[in-house]
Amino acid sequence: MKCEVNFKLQTSNFKLKKVELKSYRADLHIHTVLSPCGDIYMSPAAIVEQAKKLHLDMIAICDHNSTRQVKVTQQIGREMGVFVIGGVEITTQEEAHALAYFETDEQLDKFQEFLDEHLPHIPLDEEKFGYQLIVDKDEEIVGDEPWLLWSALDCDLDTLYDKVHEIGGLFVPAHVNKPASSLMSQLGFIPPDLKADALEISKHVTKPDFLKKFAYLKKFMFTKSSDAHFLHIIGEVHCVFYMYDLTFDEFRKTLHGEDGRYIDTEPKEKLQLLFG
Repeated sequence: MKCEVNFKLQTSNFKLKKVELKSYRADLHIHTVLSPCGDIYMSPAAIVEQAKKLHLDMIAICDHNSTRQVKVTQQIGREMGVFVIGGVEITTQEEAHALAYFETDEQLDKFQEFLDEHLPHIPLDEEKFGYQLIVDKDEEIVGDEPWLLWSALDCDLDTLYDKVHEIGGLFVPAHVNKPASSLMSQLGFIPPDLKADALEISKHVTKPDFLKKFAYLKKFMFTKSSDAHFLHIIGEVHCVFYMYDLTFDEFRKTLHGEDGRYIDTEPKEKLQLLFG
């Protein structure tokens, strides 16, 4: 009888034990030297090192219309303890920008094939737009992109959402409130029936102020990131994910707001460089 009572008490205590959400600092929109607008010092190694110094737990590489700098950044991230999500900033046929995030190398490869098929073959003018370099973990140049990555794909917003989801990725329209290269600038409004996993807003607006104007979008979770093209901009704007673990599956569930997971787009704590 005594053993039975003790077992019941232990079982009861176990049931009362609750797993707590953990906080993870995230900058989910960072460009490398591969983007024509990216600074020459935005190498994968330098980006991860800067993220580490800033105590960022999670970053995403989102070059314009190319994923070819993602894998080496992820490799460096694993070595340095920074979770790197593979992403891309797509320019839609409407010339609005959208972010896509992928979990596996296979998904990245499939989407890169799609990008290669649908990016116009407009030769890069390096004097006008800058370089589009691919570098390795040691910052050695190993290739480049010959076609202008700023160009719009020949696919509209809905087609791109469908393709990203077909592959298994996540689709997040970028900086939707900006006066250029956004849904607002290109369409003049944000469609109420927009297909998206979440929305990114820029540093120029808070989520509460944005929802005052667009209350019909409160069904979405929101992110806010730096859109960094220079090292010193990384983490200047970030958000905090409240989820149970640092995995892509948890990232997905948090973007969807599942089971109490949420994103703080206005964290009070500002990131500061850690020296030494």
